[in-house]
Amino acid sequence: MEPFLFCALCGTMWGKSEVEPMARKARVVRTDFPSGRRVLAISDIHGNPAFFRGVLEAARYTPEDILVLVGDLIEKGPDSLGLLRMVMELAQRNTVYCLRGNCDDLVCEFVQKEPSAPDAFYRHYLGVWGERCTLVQMAREAGCPFQGPEDRPALARAIRERFAPELAFLESMPEILLTPDYLFVHGGVPDEDHLEGLDAWRCMKNDNFLAQGRSFRRWCVVGHWPVTLYHPHVASVAPLLLPERHIASIDGGCSLIMDGQLNALELPAAPGGPFSWYAYDGLPTAVALDGQASSADPINIRWGGGVVEVLAWGEELSRCRHLETGRELEVLTDYLSVRNGEVWCQVSTDYRLPVAPGEELRVVRRLSDRALVKKNGVIGWYFGRLDEKRKENP
Repeated sequence: MEPFLFCALCGTMWGKSEVEPMARKARVVRTDFPSGRRVLAISDIHGNPAFFRGVLEAARYTPEDILVLVGDLIEKGPDSLGLLRMVMELAQRNTVYCLRGNCDDLVCEFVQKEPSAPDAFYRHYLGVWGERCTLVQMAREAGCPFQGPEDRPALARAIRERFAPELAFLESMPEILLTPDYLFVHGGVPDEDHLEGLDAWRCMKNDNFLAQGRSFRRWCVVGHWPVTLYHPHVASVAPLLLPERHIASIDGGCSLIMDGQLNALELPAAPGGPFSWYAYDGLPTAVALDGQASSADPINIRWGGGVVEVLAWGEELSRCRHLETGRELEVLTDYLSVRNGEVWCQVSTDYRLPVAPGEELRVVRRLSDRALVKKNGVIGWYFGRLDEKRKENP
């Protein structure tokens, strides 16, 4: 399975006119958060209950907190139905605002459009995601086959009947949450005015939002586009805050990349105050025994630009030339795959992370002479010694 393919390919196929969801206007919920209650924003959980529980624990979430889930609760993860039901139960007891993302929209569109939904999209989607597709998980639980176009009508009926509460919950989710100080939306919006007139799909799927140069009066909190895609040099999955533009992008790549994480952004207690954040990545923790300086001029190979020429294949690492930049670097061999005669690599970096002895590091991968590690959401290589005792990710 190659998760890094999906954003480009699914965006191309599902975002073009032949498969674009039925046009409708965005739904906006307006509210004002009560003073004295903490607000946490989380996006792009992607059907991963373990990561959701983990980040809530890391943030020390309590029923008094207000939770804003900024879209893409489901799809691409190991247990979308489990995650959805967990959120539904939580929303019955606590204050939880759930916004619809493009992945949440997929099940709704399938039920509404079937049998007119295009075969090409589902063949592609199922081919990429397989068991991580919510429709497949629903089909398995309902005992329905879901192999070809002939199976779709029965599955659509089963979803309407067997999963009526889940479907109703997904269909009830608005695209935008607006307060006097914040605007929450999964993909992005062009501005803060006339929000109800916006196309709902463009609010859910708004690729590369930060590159559009927009600024806001309120803070605009978005997900959808993993933040590592905004970093051409140093790979980072930590929330990206742009105070001069009032934008917070918080998608940490949960369920999509090996070094991804689920972020929870804590809003300032008062307007103008500092943000803080928590994360969960499920990785083991080790203590660095040696110091290491950072490397100069690193590169972060991102989705959509990962075509390489392999100069020398290796068991653990392969020497590659990145065709887009001409840079040479070592890439994890199992990050490489051949498609249509080209060699592609997953998100990769040659950055040497600055490390001081005694610092705790998340360990993504240990090799014979180095380790791919993460510190404060930043990913890079560490060539020093790591202790043998590892603590679990809190």
